[in-house]
Amino acid sequence: MGSKVTYQEAGVDTRAAAALVNEIKADVSRTQKQRKLHNSFGLFAAAFDLADYKNPVIVTGCDGVGTKLELLLEHGMEAEAGKDLVAMSVNDIITTGGDPLMFLDYIGIEKLHPERIKRLISGMCDYLEDCGCILAGGETAEMPGLVPPDVVELSGFCIGAVEREDLIQPETIQEGDVLVGYASDGFHANGWSLCRRILAEHGSEFNEEEIKAMLAPTRLYHDVTNAFKTGGTKAKAFAHITGGGLPENLERLLRGMGADLTIPYWDNEPVQKLLAHSDPEDRFNAFNMGIGWVAIVAPDNAEAACAAGPGGVVLGEIRSGDGITVTVQS
Repeated sequence: MGSKVTYQEAGVDTRAAAALVNEIKADVSRTQKQRKLHNSFGLFAAAFDLADYKNPVIVTGCDGVGTKLELLLEHGMEAEAGKDLVAMSVNDIITTGGDPLMFLDYIGIEKLHPERIKRLISGMCDYLEDCGCILAGGETAEMPGLVPPDVVELSGFCIGAVEREDLIQPETIQEGDVLVGYASDGFHANGWSLCRRILAEHGSEFNEEEIKAMLAPTRLYHDVTNAFKTGGTKAKAFAHITGGGLPENLERLLRGMGADLTIPYWDNEPVQKLLAHSDPEDRFNAFNMGIGWVAIVAPDNAEAACAAGPGGVVLGEIRSGDGITVTVQS
């Protein structure tokens, strides 16, 4: 009989994976300062006690980092990738008016790379700690022969809750309501197939510092939604501006109504260098164009809404007739 083959020889090291779990415990514990899991010992799934909510509605979201991940890994920016992963799901959760409670990650990798994974987890925990969301678990899968070397598959899943009476109600939007936008920190995690194409063709125009600046992680907008809650300002809707830009992400809220928006010039030099090589019309459907979050409010709440977060500015108002137009302030 031939020699027997171990799992490790086949490319999967379960002992190293178990050791990694112990190494990231300090990061994971940072995410349980504001909230705790319920009866977590010995369970194979995470549990959260909703007793603090009187009439809770569960909200969920999942997302990834898209093709931006390739450049983040190439430049050793795994922590930023972890932040992107969290923000893309948490921002969707908080559009409901809800609280992000638990987050789970999936990491698929050819061979266990402890330092790379620890950087990913650390970035996730930085953002999760910031918004009071628990890193409740996840999966790191070694898949030799299926995932190519130096590639990481990355997905994130968020679970939140909101009191039924506090659930955001876009159906209350009407003509004359005001759209307030808040600044993005860059392209966030959308439009990077276009960015990568432009960088492949015009890469000599960009230095590494400029590329890293454009790779800034997706901003968390929980400070904006928390300011609405603590200040008593009522929002009729929130929109996280992701793929499709302002037009697509707002049209889903307006039920046949429309808006003509005027956005500030995006004062970001590396971004503007890249935009110079993009189609002047298509860019508004690919990128957030400097506005990563929008609140829709009644006119008498516009001033308070503008003060709820960095870059808060009135973009326009709801009108009759469908369609969203976007122009840049001259």
